[in-house]
Amino acid sequence: MSNATTTASPASSAQADKPGLNLGRILAWAAMILFMIITLLPFYWVLRTALSANAGLASDPTSLLPVDANLRGFARVFGLQTIEEAQADGGSGAQLNFWVYLGNSVIVATLVTVGQVFFSAMAAYSFARLRWKGRDTVFTIFLAALMVPSIFTLLPNFVLVKQLGLIDSLLGVALPTMFMTPFAVFFLKQFFMNIPRELEEAALLDGASKIRVFFQLILPMAKAPITTLAILTYITAWNDYFWPLLVSYTDSSRVLTVAVAVFKSQAPQTGPDWSGLMAATLVAALPIMLLFMAAAKRIVNSIGFTGIK
Repeated sequence: MSNATTTASPASSAQADKPGLNLGRILAWAAMILFMIITLLPFYWVLRTALSANAGLASDPTSLLPVDANLRGFARVFGLQTIEEAQADGGSGAQLNFWVYLGNSVIVATLVTVGQVFFSAMAAYSFARLRWKGRDTVFTIFLAALMVPSIFTLLPNFVLVKQLGLIDSLLGVALPTMFMTPFAVFFLKQFFMNIPRELEEAALLDGASKIRVFFQLILPMAKAPITTLAILTYITAWNDYFWPLLVSYTDSSRVLTVAVAVFKSQAPQTGPDWSGLMAATLVAALPIMLLFMAAAKRIVNSIGFTGIK
C-alpha cells in the first residue's frame, strides 16, 4: 500500500504543476486583453478615419468600419491629388510636401541621435571610470537637471539659437539636444560601471591610452546599450513637436510633426480634412512605430541590464 502511494505521488504532483484554468488566470487574461484593446483602439481609429471619405464621416461618424473606404486621404498627403480633386473630396486643397518634411525629420533625428549618443558616451565614461576632483559632486548636480521640466529651457535655448543665427534651420532644430542629456549620460554610466576594471588595466599595461581604451574596448563592449539609447533618442527626436514649432517657419526646416499641424490648420470652412489629417498622422507615425516594434525586446533587455527601474 505504501509503495502504491509512493509511486502515485510523482504523477499527482506533476498534474498539480500543470497550468490550469482558474479564476485568477481568467481575470488576468481578461484584464490584459482589455488593456490591449484600449491601447490599440486609437491606432485603429486613426486607420479607420484615414480610409474613410470626409462626406461619409459626416454622415456616419460612429461607424466602427471605414465609411466609403478609399485611399484619397493618402493621395492628398503624398500630393497625388489636384487642388480641385482635394476640395471636391472635402479637403482644403492644401499640399503636404511629405518627402521634404520626411527628409527634414530624418536629418534632425539623425543629427540628434549621433551627437547625443557620442557625447553622452564620453561623459558617461568620464563619470564612471576617470578619477578627477569633484566628480561625484558634478554628477549629482548633473543628475539634478532631470528634475528640471524641459519647458523651462525653451526660452534660453531660443535666445541662444537666435543669437547664433540658426532660426529656421535644421541645425537650429537639432542643436539643443544634439550634445547630451542627463538621462543618456546616466543610462550609459550604469553600464560602464559594470565593465570589469581588469580589462581596462590590462589594455593600459599593454600601452594603450585612455582614448584608445574608450574607442577600441569600451564602445564595442557597450554596443547593446548604445544601440538601445540610439533607438530611444531617435524616437524622441522624431516625435518632438514644441521646439521645432518655435524655430521652424518654412518648408526648409519644418519636420513632419509640425507639418501635420500646419496641414490641419489649413482647413476649409466646412471643417478639418479629417481623412487627410489622419492619413498624414498615420504616415508620420508609421516609421517610428515599426522601429520601436522591431527593437522593443532589445530596449527592455538593455534597460534591465543597466539596473534602471
